[in-house]
Amino acid sequence: MNKAIFFDRDGTLIIDKHYPNDPNQIEYFSDCFSTLKKLQNQGYLLFIVTNQSGVAKGLITEEQLEAIHEQMQQDFEKQNINIEEYFSAPYLPTSNHYYRKPNPGMLLEAINTYNINPAQSWMLGDKISDVEAGLKSGCKSILLSQTTSDKTSNYHTCKDLSEALKIIEQA
Repeated sequence: MNKAIFFDRDGTLIIDKHYPNDPNQIEYFSDCFSTLKKLQNQGYLLFIVTNQSGVAKGLITEEQLEAIHEQMQQDFEKQNINIEEYFSAPYLPTSNHYYRKPNPGMLLEAINTYNINPAQSWMLGDKISDVEAGLKSGCKSILLSQTTSDKTSNYHTCKDLSEALKIIEQA
């Protein structure tokens, strides 16, 4: 079975620009490429799983969302990083759609399609809904946050992708 890392997009890999609709607005965190490259070299399959309620709200079109993901794919390919698939949930927060985090639908689809062992896999995101989706799918989870978590929680908290890499490598 494969192992994987699931990444939220906005606020995790790229700076959250609040409903970005232009591929030229993409701005990566400084440790994004180096962290993903190291994880890929350690045998992890890489996925992006992102809630995109801006589509349902009419703030971004499906075509704009696709253009952003196409630009990201090109940027990652230039760094020899392979993102297996981009999953998005273009639903309102009130929808409770199976794909919309904190529901685990996007992760479970990838787990089933790519023969992934969730116990050897991780979900990284900047919102508690990311953590919850990871835990519900059987993955370990890391919350990227500037505040520390309760030490009794069933997930890790760190400030950036570089710290997340250290947690994963020590697990």
